[in-house]
Formats: sequence, C-alpha cells, structure tokens
Amino acid sequence: MIWDWAAFLHYLHSPYLLTGAAVSLALSIGAMLIGLVFGVGAAMMRMSHRRWVRAPASAYVWLFRGTPVLVQLIIIYTGLPQLGIQLGVIPSALLGLGINEGAYLAEIIRSGISAVPKGQFEAARAIGMTWPKTMRIVVMPQALRIIIPPLGNAFNGLMKTSSLASVISMEELLRRTELLVQVQFKVLEIFIVAALYYLFLTTVWGFIQARLEAYASRSVSPIANVTVPADAT
Repeated sequence: MIWDWAAFLHYLHSPYLLTGAAVSLALSIGAMLIGLVFGVGAAMMRMSHRRWVRAPASAYVWLFRGTPVLVQLIIIYTGLPQLGIQLGVIPSALLGLGINEGAYLAEIIRSGISAVPKGQFEAARAIGMTWPKTMRIVVMPQALRIIIPPLGNAFNGLMKTSSLASVISMEELLRRTELLVQVQFKVLEIFIVAALYYLFLTTVWGFIQARLEAYASRSVSPIANVTVPADAT
C-alpha cells in the first residue's frame, strides 16, 4: 500500500473530523465537570469522622476505580434500559465518563487536602473561622498547589479516554474516523490525522496546565481583615 499524501492533507483539515474533535473536547470538559462534582463530594465524605458517611464514598471509589470505564459505559447505555432507565448517547457518555473520573478525582482532592498541615485547620478554628471559610481561605489555596498537577494530568487522560464513547455510537473523533475509513478506505492516513488531532488537544492543554500550575504555586497571600476574637488572645 502506498502512502497517499493528497488524502492525508485533505483529511487534515476535514470539517467532518474537526467536528468530531470539537465533540471530543466538549465531551471531555463536560465529563470533567461532572467528575469534579462527584470527586469533591466523595473526597469530603471520605474525610468525615463518621463511618456511615465515609462508607458510601469509599464504596463508590472502590467500584468505579476497580472496573473498566468501557464496561461502565456499556452498562449505562445498554444495561440501564432493562431497569427502565433510558438514557441517550450523549447523557450516557457524559455520565459514564464523569462518574468514572470522579472516583479518581476524589483521591486526588482528598490527598491534596490531607497534605495541608493540621495546624492550619487548628489555627483557623482558633481565630473563629467557620469550616467553609477555613477551606476557602486557608486550606484550598495550599491544597491546590498539590491538586492541580494530577488534576491536569487526569484531564489530559480524559481527552483520550473519551474515545471509548465510540462504542456506544457517540460521534466523537474516533467514531467519525472509523466511519470515514469505512467509506474512503484510507486507513493509515485518516487514523494518523485523528492521532494528530488528539496530540494537538493534549499539547494545547499542556500549555494551559503549566500556566495553572504556575498560578497555583504563587505564595499564599496573607489573610487580611480577619478579626481575632477577644477570648482567643
């Protein structure tokens, strides 16, 4: 088989594949947002002192980290209808990828918060800060410096994992690549174009992640306008 440069250059800017790449990016962003919601919730629950709060979150992390995301997608799309829960392709893909990602993000967030010295919590409580205010002003600015690098890597991986949504007929980049190959029979040229699209997306994200890490690594500014109760001195 002879490499077809004309076909490669033609599909390199194919609107059909570019749309698929845009769908993959949108799917990744949506799944990451869903994952953050589940991840933050599970992380907070796993840090609770109450066993009945920790147990469901631990079971969630154990289940979704211990089973393949491909199996989870198939169960959500083809298995849930047997229980009377009918979801379309897009909701199934978002939910499947998002819930799976949340299980991994939960451990990233939990470990980041746990890395903040406990003295920071105690100092904030000593000056009368509420728990939400302590998390927002004292803990999270420090935890983010630890959380952002693995969180960014997780999103990088998610953009590639989103290709698994093709098995439930989600017309993202890989699915459109496969459909185009079935019509044009330019297997190598078209799949290399798809690979370059994924490489472009992850490379751009790499630059964005580097900026986010640099921003989070700045020194934490002194806490201003904090009134110290008289009985705390």
